[in-house]
Amino acid sequence: MRWRISTPTWIRQAAGARRLRLLALAALAGAVLATTGTAASVAWVRGDAEGHLFAERDVPEAPVALVLGTRVDPDGTPSPFLTARLEIARRLLAAGKVQAILLSGDNMHHDYNEPDAMRRWLLDRGVPARRLVPDCAGFDTYDSCARAKRIFGVDRATVVTQSFHLPRAVAVCRRLGVEANGVGDDTARAYARTWRVSATREYGACVKAALDVLSRRDPVHLGRRETGVDDALAGG
Repeated sequence: MRWRISTPTWIRQAAGARRLRLLALAALAGAVLATTGTAASVAWVRGDAEGHLFAERDVPEAPVALVLGTRVDPDGTPSPFLTARLEIARRLLAAGKVQAILLSGDNMHHDYNEPDAMRRWLLDRGVPARRLVPDCAGFDTYDSCARAKRIFGVDRATVVTQSFHLPRAVAVCRRLGVEANGVGDDTARAYARTWRVSATREYGACVKAALDVLSRRDPVHLGRRETGVDDALAGG
């Protein structure tokens, strides 16, 4: 006859409590690491962008305005956030602060084209076509900055986006070899909920930006050298 020795209840309870403590400690350690990584990434972004964020009237001249894309409505109309960016770029060009506008956005699918919508919006407001250069593979901020440098040969630019996004965009561009300053839009604060959600997401986006810059990954689509910006600047 075989005897089965059962584990006392108090031992099972103690083991269960120990596992729970270990899980709680692991979760706490993960949270601390995540918080530390986020804080370090945000600090890097702010440090690299410091001194390079300007009001529209004060930004130094640059050959190119780099307008970063964002949502376009199903009818092809730029969203209010994107419209605000385009209006800043239009005014910079009219004031002689830039000579060309690089429109960098998402055209991942045939029925969604941010650069084309951006270009049409500016053309409708009298901006000469020769000043506008579309980049249809600006799938995120890193790709837009990397392609501005590596594909379009941009060495100096004024980055245009919303003010909550601007430090990250300027920091990434500068790390990738573009001497970038930036002008941020605040008018889209009128869309309070969207603004708040987007600004909150910046913390995670800063971590991704830091990892992208550290890895020096290629853009999703690299491609060959394009002369669009050169041609726009040579056109006078």
